[in-house]
Amino acid sequence: MAIEVASRAVGTALNDLLQHLGIDRAHIAAGRFVLTDWYGLATVYPERVASLTLVSPLSMDPGVLQELGSRLLVLTGDQGPPAESARQLLTGLPQASSHTLHDYMRMLWSDVMADRGAEIGPVMLEFLARVSQGDAVAAVTLPEQQGEVAGISYHLRGAGPPLVLTPLDLAPSQWEPLIPLLSTRYCTITLGGPMLGPVAILEGRGRSSYLGIVRALLDAVRIQPGEAILEVGPGSGLVLRELVRRTAGANPIVGVDINPYLLREAAALAQREGLDSRIDFREGSAEALPLEANSVDVALSCTVMEEGDADKMLAELVRVTRPGGRIAAIVRAVDMPPWANRRLSKALRSKVSRPGAVGAGVGAGGCADASLYRRFHAAGLTELNFFPQFDAMTPTVEPTRLAGFAQQILASLTLDEAAEWREAVAQAEADGTFFIATSHHCAIGTKPA
Repeated sequence: MAIEVASRAVGTALNDLLQHLGIDRAHIAAGRFVLTDWYGLATVYPERVASLTLVSPLSMDPGVLQELGSRLLVLTGDQGPPAESARQLLTGLPQASSHTLHDYMRMLWSDVMADRGAEIGPVMLEFLARVSQGDAVAAVTLPEQQGEVAGISYHLRGAGPPLVLTPLDLAPSQWEPLIPLLSTRYCTITLGGPMLGPVAILEGRGRSSYLGIVRALLDAVRIQPGEAILEVGPGSGLVLRELVRRTAGANPIVGVDINPYLLREAAALAQREGLDSRIDFREGSAEALPLEANSVDVALSCTVMEEGDADKMLAELVRVTRPGGRIAAIVRAVDMPPWANRRLSKALRSKVSRPGAVGAGVGAGGCADASLYRRFHAAGLTELNFFPQFDAMTPTVEPTRLAGFAQQILASLTLDEAAEWREAVAQAEADGTFFIATSHHCAIGTKPA
């Protein structure tokens, strides 16, 4: 299955990291979307995992967690689809501990530890102490340090039983608000790098047909030498690096992101490729860009308008673009069905191919549908160019995102449907024809002179 394929390399790298630090067993804490951050370690090296804390996990097959029993803690909000996913998961895990954050909807980009760290910290400490009563984990005393092992970066603080903190999805503050508390009792090991978390997914898109969508957008924008280019919400910097290679130093390029964690990761990846001197990374909000009006020629937004007030974001893109300049955007298309390439019954096909069956959700005021086209027209843009596109994920090219989407589908099925799904996936994988494709809406417009 896709999840095993995607997790094996990550699990091996995490095992190598623990060996490097002289750690036999550790508590693990992880975000909601990237299953591979913990799955490989928990299944291939289960002796390494003393406990697992999951923050608002997506729907998944509870079978992968049942062996943990009471050594599992699930933290979840009580609002929206993320809360329902966690509730569904917990019904199959009667021994697990859980804690509900009331009046809270945890999205992938929610800054949950900054928002609710004062509540979450004591809950985690109580859970870890209770687990340790019956299964003590050896304490480690190591100096504060940063480094990289097997492609995974780490930052070690505090002393005590080791607590490994994998990336917390797209949270701007990550685990940092809790480190002062957690490190008083535990040796906290905060992880990062391109193998883990959202960076693994964002970088994986650069090896998939998603980069083809980006390139089609850039071709249609017709960037000219000397034109100033802005990308809002560059994430791991995939599109920024593509712009540097495409323009060969002929254009100033700025990337603005509200997320300091992703900015650090994007800068590190650009530095690895020797491209960092050609990109101006700036921290700022897409709804209030830190740029002067009429200061760029091309403004780009690639799968960012889903996460905030899309109309404010588009208005800001228009404001900072010079008359005659172009604005271009890509958004996920939750109004279009995904395509799972395997032989399924008609009833199951309709269930797994319904709009919104897979994906990361949409924030309040966000845009992830064909309203993108209406918004571009309403913003007064001209020379409009609209085109939906497919992005296909395969086990060999983009295993991490494929594994997450496959688990989302599996968790929504009955036992009989799940059996049919697994058999069809196994056959498609054996044939080399397994993929899941999702849709995107693309739009380009010109600011009137």
